[in-house]
Amino acid sequence: MIDPRLLRDDPDLVRTSLRRRGESPDKVDALVAADAARRTSIASFEALRAEQKQIGRQVAQASGDEKTALLERTKALSAQVKEADATQSAAGAEFDGLLRALPNLVAPEAPEGGEEDFTVLHTVGTPRDFAAEGFEPRDHLELGTLLGAIDMERGAKVSGSRFYYLTGVGAQLELALVQLAMSTAANWGFTPMIPPALVRSRAMEGTGFLGQAADDVYHLEDDDLYLVGTSEVPLAAYHSDEILDAASLPRRYAAFSPCYRREAGSHGKDTRGIFRVHWFDKVEMFTYTTIEESYAEHERLLGWEREWLDALELPYRVIDVATGDLGSSAIRKFDCEAWIPTQERYREVSSTSNCTEYQSRRLDIRVRGLDGDNGTVPAATLNGTLCAMTRTIVALFENGQQADGSVVLPKALHPFLGPVLKPLASA
Repeated sequence: MIDPRLLRDDPDLVRTSLRRRGESPDKVDALVAADAARRTSIASFEALRAEQKQIGRQVAQASGDEKTALLERTKALSAQVKEADATQSAAGAEFDGLLRALPNLVAPEAPEGGEEDFTVLHTVGTPRDFAAEGFEPRDHLELGTLLGAIDMERGAKVSGSRFYYLTGVGAQLELALVQLAMSTAANWGFTPMIPPALVRSRAMEGTGFLGQAADDVYHLEDDDLYLVGTSEVPLAAYHSDEILDAASLPRRYAAFSPCYRREAGSHGKDTRGIFRVHWFDKVEMFTYTTIEESYAEHERLLGWEREWLDALELPYRVIDVATGDLGSSAIRKFDCEAWIPTQERYREVSSTSNCTEYQSRRLDIRVRGLDGDNGTVPAATLNGTLCAMTRTIVALFENGQQADGSVVLPKALHPFLGPVLKPLASA
């Protein structure tokens, strides 16, 4: 969540951010009113509590009628203090709920608008001209069937729509990508991790995924646990309720985990194959640092994602996501989009977001020792997808395909699978 002082010191800044996100600035007025009510209720409670303590001291020294009167006042005050305490608790809960529902302030550099109003920052590589090569490209599912790599029919039989099996070279390719991504991230200085895929509500809410993204979340009601849609969630909660030494920053983690998404609102979109599914595996990067360093770290995360896509020899572009398409936690987000030949467009395969102190305030993650100061300030958190397995496999299959249905792999994957994936003889 944002710093509450901004609502008092610069409410127009918050209003401007909401407008740029396409949301109503009236939320600020409701918050300012709730904050005023909260502070008034606190002052009333503290005044009554102070009087209660003062009379308590007077009773000990009083006698006769004076003591009787003081005891009567003490009895009345006790009820008033109890009522004032309940009032301040309710006012605090109201303010906290409204504050937690408020998204992070968007960066001034982020382009304003909706999903299609992004800015293209970089375009790398040239999409192949299949017509010039003399054949019509197959989509990833047809290629996956020829290679014996993807089985959607049995995935649907066992689990329903948007589920799948990776088989044969499909399974081997994912394992190769996992190994390559994790070892590459470790070489960059990230600590490899395998986090839990089930988390408590504190972790999910603390990262902002029970707000605008709540409809996409799987909840196990009997256990009150949530299946994560990204390992960003357990990585962000890893240091919850902790104070980090400034000298230990940045702390960088790279996690492999399954990810589960209901894909609410995506009915009819990307229904063929494994591009948009309810479960996929992913390697995610995560950084804890300071607010001041977060902006440079964001660029570094993007640089590592680009280095990864370069190693996979994929044509791609980088976009600066528009304000109306940002998640509630992010102030700015860069997407890397690989070219998908049969769709004739770029599609997101990775992204990186700077969440500044939004998540750390909710999860109570602080930093001590900045500039020799022994006080604490909220940490900054950033996340970046290194490799979303299914979408990366889609891009590798379609961009590396040959006329005979084989797929040429990038050199980085040759040690794992060799240079070419060949169709099954029975195909």
